[in-house]
Amino acid sequence: MTAKPLTLSDWRHAYLDDAADPVALLAPFLNLDASPTEADPAWITRAPAAFVQAQIERLSTLDRHKAPLFGVPFAVKDNIDVAGLPTTAACPAFAHTPTQNATAVQRLIDAGAVVVGKTNLDQFATGLVGTRSPYGEVPNTFDAAYVSGGSSSGSASVVARGLVPFALGTDTAGSGRVPAGLNNLVGLKPTPGSVPMAGVLPACRTLDVVSVYALTVEDAAEVMATMEGAEGEARFQQHAPRRAWLGRLGQPLRVGVPAQPQCDASLGYDVAFEQAVARARALGAEVLAIDMAPLEAVAQLLYEGPWVAERHAVLQALLESNPEAIDATVRRVIGSAQGMDATSAFRARYALEEMRVGIEAMWQGIDVLMVPTTPTCPTREAVAAEPVLRNSELGKYTNFVNLLGMAALAVPSGLGPILPFGVTFIAPGGSDAALAALGMQWQAQAALPLGHHLREADVSARNSGVTLPRAAPTLRMAVVGAHLAGMPLHWQLVERGCRLLASTTTSPDYRLFALPNSTPPKPGLARVASGGQAIAVEVYEMPVDTVGSFLALIPPPLGLGSVQLADGQWVKGFICEPWGLEGAQDISHHGGWRAYLGK
Repeated sequence: MTAKPLTLSDWRHAYLDDAADPVALLAPFLNLDASPTEADPAWITRAPAAFVQAQIERLSTLDRHKAPLFGVPFAVKDNIDVAGLPTTAACPAFAHTPTQNATAVQRLIDAGAVVVGKTNLDQFATGLVGTRSPYGEVPNTFDAAYVSGGSSSGSASVVARGLVPFALGTDTAGSGRVPAGLNNLVGLKPTPGSVPMAGVLPACRTLDVVSVYALTVEDAAEVMATMEGAEGEARFQQHAPRRAWLGRLGQPLRVGVPAQPQCDASLGYDVAFEQAVARARALGAEVLAIDMAPLEAVAQLLYEGPWVAERHAVLQALLESNPEAIDATVRRVIGSAQGMDATSAFRARYALEEMRVGIEAMWQGIDVLMVPTTPTCPTREAVAAEPVLRNSELGKYTNFVNLLGMAALAVPSGLGPILPFGVTFIAPGGSDAALAALGMQWQAQAALPLGHHLREADVSARNSGVTLPRAAPTLRMAVVGAHLAGMPLHWQLVERGCRLLASTTTSPDYRLFALPNSTPPKPGLARVASGGQAIAVEVYEMPVDTVGSFLALIPPPLGLGSVQLADGQWVKGFICEPWGLEGAQDISHHGGWRAYLGK
């Protein structure tokens, strides 16, 4: 393979099709000690050659055909433990070397991935700018005068420049999304509680989640799927996985957008968001203006409310013993918690739950929320002059998400005259798989270069064959009569949130009958030993938790059984008991119920 691998697909091709040697592909990470490069503030610790070599040797024990991330290098934000490498959280006085990997890191290593370093961050993951670190400010990869975004600044930088195909960040208030939007990346922020947090230094322990930076949605989704599952550890939020698609059967996707986006015109972000809205419509969506005031009220709780005390709980000992070791702005933010008490914490929690009830109504009118990932991007000079104000501007559309337990996916949307622009899709907690499916469609339609002009986009909207995060279990259901689209009982499928998978036929082993005295009129499907033919059916995917209520609606002589499709697959579907076919008219020659009705 002549071109440098950039995506997971590239790395698989190199290892599986070209039979590449891991030592050859990972040579840049083995030669760092011998050929040092100029200082790169995106890194806090580059893995020593011996550290990388040991991981390469371990690959010999894995089957490259079965290890999904075989030999793929990745970087880890330096508030996530990697055994044998220091964890600093961008504070030298806090540094320690763990002996055990964070659970998320271990799962990626078990899948064959290779850790090549720890990345810079706003100290103790407190900030959205990427400048609050004694290891240096991480500049925007498109224009160094501007911030990279934070706190996961280093992770975004190394992916945007193609140094690694993916990197881990963390997200409390937007740290896994803002740098993605400012560096033309995908930033997948899982539902809180869906990925393991053991071995991750908390910022706000009740809100934190490990996030993923990648060049494509497909890659980010696979990384999340590899590391997800937090069973067996303390979780402060638990959201059941939802179905793997958004929207209502037969209806356009309803996309909510801010009624007043307030994007920075000097960067062209106002026009860029208008173009994003137009792109959503081009994908067939119905775009609806949303009043963001209730969500903004939730966002204010994060730094103006007692959740700041969670950060104080982590750093209290260091604040008391060595306060000068902490960045002045970080110290100012966290120090505000000292004026709070338990009463204020409970009052804020009550307020949040009251706000949540009001916001739930929003989801009755939309399927997904699309917002600017960030409405602006300050210069590093501007942040130095007003660090708190400039930081808060970046979190306008991110701060409320984890407080409300939502899932979010930041995706590239356009390249402006100075900086890239991104949008974030937000949905209720547990919608990670559905957001990934939507994000793949979006990225394919946008067709932007990957990262910092690494390569022209070559992604396609593949919603099958892609490893997605967990979704609610479903059942494939073949319908043959009154439940077909446009028929009287189709509403029962709509009500249960089904989606159409295919319009096809059964295997050539069935007969179809018009049942007498059936209201509304219905057919009966029967499998026969001989003399059968193919009958037209529609195959739907139905969430398993709705199957029981669906069964309760099915009258005799009909029931659910197994039906074989034309391709040989078996699915659940309507069948008719033999007694119900007595006196029924055989309409098999029509080939299906719709043809029989002439519709």
